[in-house]
Amino acid sequence: MLKRGEEMQRDLWTSLLLVWITCVPYSSMAPLNNQSQSLQTASATIPRNWPSEGQRILSRAKRGWVWNQMFVLEEFSGPDPILVGRLHTDLDMGNKNIKYVLAGEGAGTIFAINERTGDIHAMKRLDREEKAEYTLTAQVIDRDTNQPLEPPSEFIIKVQDINDNPPQFNEGPYKGSVPEISQVGTSVTRVTATDADDPVYGNSARLVYSILEGQPYFSIDQTTAVIRVALAGMDREMREEYLVVIQAKDMGGHMGGLSGTTTVTVTLTDINDNPPKFTKGSYEFTIPEDLGIGKPGGRVKANDRDIGENAKSTYSIIGGDERDIFEIVTDAQSQEGILRLKKPLDFESKKSYNLTVVATNIRADSITGGPYMDQAMVKVIVEDADEPPVFTKSTYLFDVHENAAINTVIGAVAARDQDTTHSQVRYFIDRHTDLERQFNINVDDGKITLAKRLDRETDMWHNITVTATEVRNHSQISRVTVAIKVLDINDNAPEFANEYEAFLCENGKPGQVIQTISAVDKDNPSQGHTFHYRLEMLNNPNFTIKNNLDNSISVLAKHDSFRRQKQDTYLLPIIVTDNGEPPMSSTNTLTIRVCGCSREGIVQSCNVEAFVLPIGLSMGALIAILACIILLLVIMVLFVTLRRHKNEPLIIKDDEDVRENIIRYDDEGGGEEDTEAFDIATLQNPDGINGYLPRKDIKPDLQFMPRQGQHSGPNGVDVDEFINVRLHEADNDPTAPPYDSIQIYGYEGRGSIAGSLSSLETASSDSDQNYDYLREWGPRFRRLGELYSVGESDKET
Repeated sequence: MLKRGEEMQRDLWTSLLLVWITCVPYSSMAPLNNQSQSLQTASATIPRNWPSEGQRILSRAKRGWVWNQMFVLEEFSGPDPILVGRLHTDLDMGNKNIKYVLAGEGAGTIFAINERTGDIHAMKRLDREEKAEYTLTAQVIDRDTNQPLEPPSEFIIKVQDINDNPPQFNEGPYKGSVPEISQVGTSVTRVTATDADDPVYGNSARLVYSILEGQPYFSIDQTTAVIRVALAGMDREMREEYLVVIQAKDMGGHMGGLSGTTTVTVTLTDINDNPPKFTKGSYEFTIPEDLGIGKPGGRVKANDRDIGENAKSTYSIIGGDERDIFEIVTDAQSQEGILRLKKPLDFESKKSYNLTVVATNIRADSITGGPYMDQAMVKVIVEDADEPPVFTKSTYLFDVHENAAINTVIGAVAARDQDTTHSQVRYFIDRHTDLERQFNINVDDGKITLAKRLDRETDMWHNITVTATEVRNHSQISRVTVAIKVLDINDNAPEFANEYEAFLCENGKPGQVIQTISAVDKDNPSQGHTFHYRLEMLNNPNFTIKNNLDNSISVLAKHDSFRRQKQDTYLLPIIVTDNGEPPMSSTNTLTIRVCGCSREGIVQSCNVEAFVLPIGLSMGALIAILACIILLLVIMVLFVTLRRHKNEPLIIKDDEDVRENIIRYDDEGGGEEDTEAFDIATLQNPDGINGYLPRKDIKPDLQFMPRQGQHSGPNGVDVDEFINVRLHEADNDPTAPPYDSIQIYGYEGRGSIAGSLSSLETASSDSDQNYDYLREWGPRFRRLGELYSVGESDKET
């Protein structure tokens, strides 16, 4: 067997031979010259210089390029670049005045061209699986002018494939399944392998499949790769799983081809080819005769070698149960047959049973033709037990009239002991079913009597439970239900079906139907109800009744003169009588209200107050008017209150709270000597502390300054210190006038040796001045008059 390297070398030479054949000219198949491969053909002579753009061509020329597709072998590596082919044009006269230029995919990196000879070489190893072909453009350029002599021409270099990729199973490993006992040729599954080599060129991608492991059980189609059953009668119960190894080989499976493998796990699926089999041929069970209905008496089991649904079985009794006492069901978990009772056992009548039980597969198989079955014998031995008494009936039904007297016998129950001892039986009422103790029972004979009066309208049926026990064994108790129906008597009077309230229109017509009335009766006579109605006042002047012949009546008005001002409500007593024995009757009152109605008879208002309203106004309109008036009054009161609060000052001073305030005037009197005197306001002005008082060219304002309780000025300046500093400055100021000195004013006004401090000199002294005229000047001078009057009163005191 040849090695892989020898095989690749042989493929390489074969590919080179194909390249050589492809590059031979079509016409002459001339041998290659000594320099390189070339393609020659006859062509017309064309100008040497290619016309520039816009120049008009005066003669028609044939293209001079001659080549076909070029090919290069992939994965070729040698000491020198491999020659791909040669480009040649008829314009090449051999004088080396032209050069060849290559452009496109891989130009300059993968492919290189000899610009003088046109030889194209592959500079790198190529992989067809990465890129199968390259599109390039060739052009001939004048070496002197560097102008193209011909338009560019496009050609393709195809990479020729070699067998360098083995087949691969991309989806493996695989899993398949086939039913057991399948015929030869049954399809199991299909595998797929891929080869990255060229499927068109050669046999590199032609795959052939074969089985390396898994024979003689399975086979594979060499072309389609379908795995089939090769051996018949494979049994899942013997072997369930097979591992098959598949090989895919290229080159058509010939020697030297590459291969790949994968595994296929084939599982045989189950079919119903095995019958169920009882673990024993016969079974024996002992069952007490007091076993309850539906209780299990024994279990049987049939095994099946199949799995899943094919292993499930159902059980049935096909013989030995003539009385239909037993049944057998399948346990879904354990697949066992459970023998149960359908009817009670009686040891005294039959002491044993021989049953034939069959186990059958549920699913029938189309291949084997099942279902399969197996049978076994089951012997049941009845064990004697002390049984409770048995009532003669499963339920008892009695009836009694609701007016029956106390101690009336309603009925009797009976039970007997079926054992051989025939013990005496005693009877009791289960008081949980007779909480009100309305019934009693005789413990010896089972007679049921009435203990309290009955009322059918309260309870029509009474269901009580009666127990029977043996005198010798109180643990054996049996129960029976006794239903007592209370029969009806006529002991209830009929009455209105509803609380009726009728409305009568003032403008109604005589004979108008006011209300339709029906009655109900709690009694239930067998012949049905028939009610008779009549008015308590036979000659009622306002209303009458009419029988509707359906146990109902209609109330009608006799006249049209009903007025709410006169009477707005009428009470109409009506007597209702039934047809029972004895007849029962009751008096019921119908309330009729007189209302105002529209022309169509629709009730609008039933209130009497609506008639005392002004003409054209209803109660709703009057309420709206009153609401608007109240709203307006509230708005007016709020407005007056706000105006009053606006005229009052924020701070109301007491008339007796008279304080001295410092009033500062910014105007100066002409020629007054006191303008340069000390001003106490300076202490209140931070700018004045530094000796500069800004002049205000504005209207003087009146400021009320409260007295200070301390001797420090603004920013903590001491008054004494401030005065001393000012005095020192005045004494040392050479520019100060001689009269600028501190003067003491002990008195002011007339009689004083000093002049007045202000131009507002008073006309007279306080001793001879009368200030009563200030009060006559009006409210603005009232405060000033009070001040002076207070001062005069102080002097008098």
